[in-house]
Amino acid sequence: MKTLDSVKKRSAVVQVFKQMICIAMVIMVILPILLTLFASLKTKGDMVTTSPLLLPKHITFENFKKVFGDKYLLIGFKNTAIILVVSIIFNIILGSLTAYIIERFEFRFKKFIFALFFVGMLVPTFVTEIARFKIINGIGLYRTVGAPILIYVASDLMQLYIYRQFLSGIPVTLDESALLDGCGYFQLFIRIIFPLLAPATATVAIIKAITIINDMYIPYLYMPGNNQRTLTTFLMDYANAQQGSWQTLAAGIIVIMLPTILLYVFFQRYILAGVTAGAVKE
Repeated sequence: MKTLDSVKKRSAVVQVFKQMICIAMVIMVILPILLTLFASLKTKGDMVTTSPLLLPKHITFENFKKVFGDKYLLIGFKNTAIILVVSIIFNIILGSLTAYIIERFEFRFKKFIFALFFVGMLVPTFVTEIARFKIINGIGLYRTVGAPILIYVASDLMQLYIYRQFLSGIPVTLDESALLDGCGYFQLFIRIIFPLLAPATATVAIIKAITIINDMYIPYLYMPGNNQRTLTTFLMDYANAQQGSWQTLAAGIIVIMLPTILLYVFFQRYILAGVTAGAVKE
């Protein structure tokens, strides 16, 4: 009995410890968002007199009005939308076709080529940044939306992994039956395989959208002009703390952050399904 009681006590302690860790992680994620939200609802004076952990006595929405009244916000939305749509379309087309070829066909140096794709994912971007910048500038894409589009399509190869995971769950006999019925490879992919990859396509689109919306480095480096701003580089106008613009910057962060949060909240099940699909073989 003593042994059983000690086991139960130890199990209870372990459960409490796990819950404390989970609560601490939630606080670490939520607290910065709450601090930013509280700051966006304060005046310049409240930023000094009110604790960052508390709402002001009189909530103001002037910071949000200032952000929505900025002419560069619409420019940022337009440029981000163009980059987002074009990049996702090319990622879906090239990613699904490449993954299908690698998964279904046998050819020389197949394993070596596939290894090269993943080596490209492992190499840190700053290692190749000088060469990449020279290439972008050399082909005339610097200071255009084409620069980030090309980088987003060519550098991040996560879509290959996701599409291959889904393709591994589609039986090869389906391809063979279609080919025996006179269907060509192109028709087979367009009419049969690609529609079955709809969950993978949704996953790729969501992950890419979140990545592109949140990225500041590439647009800031390759699109420095005022009329070339994206949603993230739009925030640079409010990033000067010496001007006392923390509250406006916080409002801008909330505005830019909302699309990403909504995307993740409504489509998180597709993200989890896309990442874990094919992980368990039956």
